[in-house]
Amino acid sequence: QAARGTRTIVTAGVPAGLLQDEVMADILTIHFQRSRNCGGDVQEVTFPTPNKGVAFITFEDQEVVESVLKKDQHLLQDKRLPRPYPLTVTRYCHKVSTSLIHLITL
Repeated sequence: QAARGTRTIVTAGVPAGLLQDEVMADILTIHFQRSRNCGGDVQEVTFPTPNKGVAFITFEDQEVVESVLKKDQHLLQDKRLPRPYPLTVTRYCHKVSTSLIHLITL
């Protein structure tokens, strides 16, 4: 479980309720696998979560997390979405993710 945490990011700003959850998870997987988004192989996407607009992305390799976090801005774009959505991407850590989620839901 600890190893999985080091390979996981928290993504906020995911448009909730626009598309079916499986479709949105697929769009997130594609976004974070693209090299232009500094991504790599995605192991798992957890969406929806108990917090609206938040998804957890787990990668195969921890190095991908580092490169994804270095990218200045992530814009979620797909022909199935009405417009691009800016995403806030942070490292997964129970304390950080809880406080981030608290801020988002205020």
